[in-house]
Parts: sequence; structure tokens; C-alpha cells
Amino acid sequence: MAFVTVAITTFVGAGFVVTMYSLGVRFTAVSGDDDGRVNHVAKWGSYICFGFCILVVIAGIILIVPFLSDGAAEIIGNIF
Repeated sequence: MAFVTVAITTFVGAGFVVTMYSLGVRFTAVSGDDDGRVNHVAKWGSYICFGFCILVVIAGIILIVPFLSDGAAEIIGNIF
């Protein structure tokens, strides 16, 4: 059952990163389409999407690297 949990989590996480990156690229393209005017909502939407991508990648690295994982567990244990 642990393998199935890891597989589902991997697929959902990868799908989330791909979706957020795709939306970020699309918002970046849309933000400059209007005859040289900048669409600020689309620009900030792209920043938010790319930010989610960065957060998920950092969380994955923290979970994979044992040294970082132990440090994060200690920090979270101290907070809660």
C-alpha cells in the first residue's frame, strides 16, 4: 500500500507542477498581448503560479535529502 501512496502522490505532485508552470507561461504570454500595454493581473498571476512551482520543488528537495528532512522536522517540531 505504501507504493500506491507514493505513486499517487508523485502523479498528483507532478501534475500540479506541470499545471502551475503551464499557467505561468500562459499568463506571461497574455500579460503583453494588448498592443504594448501590460496586463498586471496576468503578470501577477504568472508570478503566483511560478511561486507555487518553486515551493513544491523546494518541499520535494527537503523531503528527499535526509539532512534537510531532519532539520525541517526539528524546526516544525519546535513550532508546534
